[in-house]
Formats: sequence, structure tokens, C-alpha cells
Amino acid sequence: MSLPDRYHPAVSAALSAIDVSALRHVFFVACGGSLSIMHPAKFMLDQHGTLPSDVFNAAEFVARAPKRLGPDTLVVLCSMTGTTKETVAAARFARAGGAVTIGLTVEPGSPLGEAVDHPVRFEAPYTTGVPIDAKDSNYSIIYQIVLGLVAGSGGEDLTEELIDSLCNLQVVIDRAQESFAPLWDRYAEHFARQDVIYTMASGASYGAAYSFAICVLMEMQWINSQAIHSNEFFHGPFEVLDETRCFVLMKGIDSTRDLDVRAEEFLHRFGKAENILVLDAQALDMTGIDPRFRGNVAPLIFFDTLWRFIYKVAGFRQQVMLDGRRYMKKLSDY
Repeated sequence: MSLPDRYHPAVSAALSAIDVSALRHVFFVACGGSLSIMHPAKFMLDQHGTLPSDVFNAAEFVARAPKRLGPDTLVVLCSMTGTTKETVAAARFARAGGAVTIGLTVEPGSPLGEAVDHPVRFEAPYTTGVPIDAKDSNYSIIYQIVLGLVAGSGGEDLTEELIDSLCNLQVVIDRAQESFAPLWDRYAEHFARQDVIYTMASGASYGAAYSFAICVLMEMQWINSQAIHSNEFFHGPFEVLDETRCFVLMKGIDSTRDLDVRAEEFLHRFGKAENILVLDAQALDMTGIDPRFRGNVAPLIFFDTLWRFIYKVAGFRQQVMLDGRRYMKKLSDY
């Protein structure tokens, strides 16, 4: 299949080598922060294409052993370092089951890169210590895979429009940092004193809420958290809300926005404003992003900008962000 010259070369090579028209199912498989990008990828595929898909934690993917797995399936995996043992095992399991595999990692020569049919490299600021251009991120890469699959399976070809949008994304994120800066100043010190902070979102942005809860608040700051879907909030979790509870609500601009709006109204009705940090994508200047993709890039904007917020929080807590771990990367058997 033919893709724009500006497409990631490894993505183009992978999709050109796959008979996309013969695919009947896609599995998105990862753990932790890498799993969080799979949710918006599935959301995009659901809304633009007809290929059915599932999102799996890597260990459960192997344990569940979906009968649907076979030669007409594609398994897309991600591990930043390429050393996540569950994800590597899932890649090997998928290939043994006859599926085609694509693996996203910053190290194509890593165990994951060697376990998949098609390794695809992305950039991450954690490996270089310097900012990256958002068009080189794992979000950007997986969106290119998704819309390549859509075009190759007979859907509308929006790959040129996607690349245009991704090339403009970093400027949009930089503007968002300026827009959200007053919120960081207003909420950071107060949130730093909390031992529980919930996150909430829906649609494309739910993965960002999930990642911020488990990989940032819990892993790096030891703050109890839970990512709550904006509609699931009304099916149990809203009972914890009172004037002392803190929430980070990510209001997207995709087709599920009304779910976030309803949740925000309830939070302000029964909570306290100083405890409710709302990030609203609708308030951002998204000039340069095709309107059809603005809801899809919102979670990347949220997660990227929240790093600046959490570093301010960490400063007040006097806890080092990336070194603040008890167990992760310190216990070889886990």
C-alpha cells in the first residue's frame, strides 16, 4: 500500500509488507503507560475504520489466549525500553499463533524489537533527557499505524491530513502549556498535600487519565489514585465525592465530551472548586490540527502538559520524580 513520504519509514515498511485487506482483527497489547496509548488507538480505529479490535494487558493477552488470534490478525505491541517481559512474551505468543506483529519501542534491537515481525522506533524524552517533537512520539506512531490500516482496508484515506496535523502538534502543545500554566500555579501546592487524587476522562482521553493515575501519581509520587471513566463515575465512584476529595478531569473534544461535561457538573455541585482541576481541550488553540483529529490529539496534549504540573507538585512534596520508586526496576523478579 502507498503512504505519504512523510510517514514514519518503519510504519510504511510494516504496512507495505502486510496484506492489510486480509486482516480481520487487531489486538492492541501492552502494559502500564504503553497500554494507555492503546485506548485512543482503538478509539480512532473504531471511529474511522471497520476493523474490529481489542485492547489487552500483555500478560492477560497470553493468559486469555483469544481464539480469534490467527493469520488474519494483527497484534500491535508497545514497550518503551522493549524489555517489558510480559509484552515480549505476548509478542512471541502472537507470532506462534500465526499473527502478524508490530512492536513500538525506543530500542528496535531490544527483546521486543527482536520478538516482533516489524519493530518501529519512537522517541521518548525519558531516554534523552531533552524534549522531543510530538510527531515522533508513540502516540503519533500508533495513529499512523491506525489510519494506515483504515486506508489499506478500504476506508477513507486521511493519512496526508494526519501527517499535516502531527507536524503541527508540538506547536499546539507549546501553546497549551502557556494556557494551562495558571492552573499549575493555582493547584500544585494544594494537590501536593493530598494522599488521594482521582483522575477522570472518557473516549480518546481515557488512556491519558489511566496513565497519569498509575504511572505518575502512584508510581512516581506515591499518591493513591484511580482512573475513573466519566460515565462509570455515576455507577459507584461518585459516592466518594465530598468537599475534601481531589480530582483531575480531562474534558475532551471527541464524541464523548458530553460525558465529561456531566461529570464536571456533578463534581462542582458536590465538591469544592479548589479540589477540582479541569483541563478543557475546547479552550485550547488547535490551529494546525485537522478538526477530524482534534479529539484524538487531546490526550497527548493533556498528558504532555501534565508533566509540567506534576514536576511542580513533586517540588512541593520534595520527592524526586523518576527516582522515586521502591520496587520498579529495583527487583529483578518483577
